[in-house]
Amino acid sequence: MPKYQVTINGQEYPVKADDLANLDVLSPAPGKYHLIRDGKSYHIEVLALNMASKMVTLTVNGRQQSMKIADETDQLVKELGFAAVATTKSKNIIAPMPGLVLDVMVKPGDQITEGTPLLILEAMKMENVLKAEGDGEVKTISVEKGQAVEKKQLLIEIE
Repeated sequence: MPKYQVTINGQEYPVKADDLANLDVLSPAPGKYHLIRDGKSYHIEVLALNMASKMVTLTVNGRQQSMKIADETDQLVKELGFAAVATTKSKNIIAPMPGLVLDVMVKPGDQITEGTPLLILEAMKMENVLKAEGDGEVKTISVEKGQAVEKKQLLIEIE
């Protein structure tokens, strides 16, 4: 797995640790950089940086570029299928990955609030507590303790 994955205009570029080690970079002023790579010179200025979304907008030799930077953890999260789950908010509980139901902590008719533990799912030898993303009432439970589930399978329906 590359150290970083940079996405520009939908195109992904892997960046290995060796690539970073071989860069010749100077910073003559805050937010401005001069980089030499493979004998070519680049003048870079950081225009915007959003650490939460890992987005950066910069100019490279006067040409503006926006890019998303994914580190090794971000790449693993995407590979395991967690990325799509993290960006959606639903009352229903959907399996974020294949696994085994270790425990169901609620029953139909239970009133729940955001953060209420609902189910424990074992995946890749790790126990994951799935919690309510909002308030509601448990309508149906589609799984039982000891059952194997697939990614994106409906586990608990909440009204």
